[in-house]
Amino acid sequence: MDVNGSAAIISGGASGLGEATARELARHGATVVVADLNEERGKAVADELGGVFVRTDVADEEQVQAAVDAAVATGKPLRVVVNSAGIGWAERTVNREGNPHSAASYRKVIEVNLIGTFNLMRIGAAAIAKTEPVDGDGQRGVVINTASVAALEGQTGQLAYSASKGGIVGMTVPAARDLAAIGVRVNTICPGIIDTPIYGFNPNAEEFKAKLVAPVVFPKRMGQASEFAHLVRSLVENDYMNAEVVRFDGGIRFQPK
Repeated sequence: MDVNGSAAIISGGASGLGEATARELARHGATVVVADLNEERGKAVADELGGVFVRTDVADEEQVQAAVDAAVATGKPLRVVVNSAGIGWAERTVNREGNPHSAASYRKVIEVNLIGTFNLMRIGAAAIAKTEPVDGDGQRGVVINTASVAALEGQTGQLAYSASKGGIVGMTVPAARDLAAIGVRVNTICPGIIDTPIYGFNPNAEEFKAKLVAPVVFPKRMGQASEFAHLVRSLVENDYMNAEVVRFDGGIRFQPK
């Protein structure tokens, strides 16, 4: 699978892992569609890369359909769907005051992270199905979903987040089996601690990052968004990688806190 001359849609493509992925795919010849809520940054990234920006709430089916339609409208065959939009949340099942976890916040995290991934995967794959196969295997495209190490080793306060990411892990094999009929592969990446802007706003950001890095085995640092993007492209280009959940974490194993 060669991204050159193809269209690729990236949710969360205006920043962090999504932006790095959009840049990586564009650098290798893809026409990228940046699907994000951040209009200012999203347009800037898309314009710089010669792509298209579509304001997209991934939890909204109609907005996701519009983003996919924009990818099809580029005139390039849609081959790559990357789900990297998501939100974090920290809340205990029962907090120190004895109050139960908010159902509203839990539902919101599930809607964005899990249902949002489901939306772009299914709607994007339906569009890919209308393209011509690229090889003798009948391959048409690839879906890359982003979960988290928290899906496997959720920490204290990560109930909603871990549930949402665990759902993405759980969709990987059945989605790959479903989409085999149309020649679409599905893989999921579980990132560990990645150095994105979300960690850089605190005055004590560097001290905080050092604590996060402590359990990493090697290399003893945070992962880079560009390394994540490289992995995305590798999973797209390697035609025999399918139905896999890949840890991308420097060997970290999350502790309870």
